[in-house]
Amino acid sequence: MKLAIIGATGLVGRKMIEVVHQRNIPYTELILSASERSVNKVYTVNNHQVRILSVEEVIKLKPDVALFSAGAEASLQYAPIFAGQGCFVIDNSSAWRMNENIPLVVPEVNGSVLNIHSLIIANPNCSTIQLVVAAYPLHLRYGLKRMIISTYQSVSGTGMKGINQLFGERRQVNVEKVYPYPIDMNCLPHGGKFYDNGYTTEEIKLVEESRKIMNLPELEVSATVVRVPVVGGHSESVNLEFEKDIDMAEVTEILKNSAGIVVQDDPASNIYPMPLTSFDRDEVFVGRLRKDLYRNNGLNMWIVADNVRKGAATNAVQILEYLISNHIVDAGA
Repeated sequence: MKLAIIGATGLVGRKMIEVVHQRNIPYTELILSASERSVNKVYTVNNHQVRILSVEEVIKLKPDVALFSAGAEASLQYAPIFAGQGCFVIDNSSAWRMNENIPLVVPEVNGSVLNIHSLIIANPNCSTIQLVVAAYPLHLRYGLKRMIISTYQSVSGTGMKGINQLFGERRQVNVEKVYPYPIDMNCLPHGGKFYDNGYTTEEIKLVEESRKIMNLPELEVSATVVRVPVVGGHSESVNLEFEKDIDMAEVTEILKNSAGIVVQDDPASNIYPMPLTSFDRDEVFVGRLRKDLYRNNGLNMWIVADNVRKGAATNAVQILEYLISNHIVDAGA
């Protein structure tokens, strides 16, 4: 299996390389590509030196699988070319997510939608991934009606520029600003661009992507996105309303026995999910489980995950693992 990573020198691309090796993905050749300014530079991977290629050079090598993390514009331009050669493209950008002909996949939830014809596969937004991993197993038992979400998103969700702005402000040095206001010692209720209805692009992603992944087109979803001065790890305060009344002991057991979830819920011992403890982990952490004070069918929960790992790189690699384990991709192993 020839494996290509497009956007290999970026924050998520580098993490993809790391996760591929940590999870022992079998490949015969690793091909790395990045922007023009990085072409011909040498990147060391597992003590082997790999030259960074242009996308055009990678196309000529005809990889079997390509993990894309190069932005929506590059994905729209190049993903169809790779797919046209029979290459499976797993794309981390927003380019294909809401295309009705392209699967939007979180393997723990809807990996079964993938087949040999899924040549372009969309990786969801980081906040959506951790949300649906936690909400979907409860939906299967109780029937999900409505979700109200407030996110507390780290600066790494904006890439290295977000991290650089935070630390630049802390060091009191001038750096490129990606946020309209200081982020250090501040919270910004602003993710992406604002629509006319007052919601932002990041908030609408939570609405539309959750509906598509869980196959609940009528699900009511209301979201508020907040950027916080945390380097890595997105947190979410979530209220779920179900068709059926819930049993808290059963809720806890369902979550404990669901793939990809770690329950951290012992308030008496100050045990609950935090970005610090989710750092560089592949799991979704869930805690602060409480029945709604006014509705027997309502649940409050707190969800945390590393947005660069599970929210991007790991989810993409898990999609590749699903393709391999279900013999959709021949890894030669």
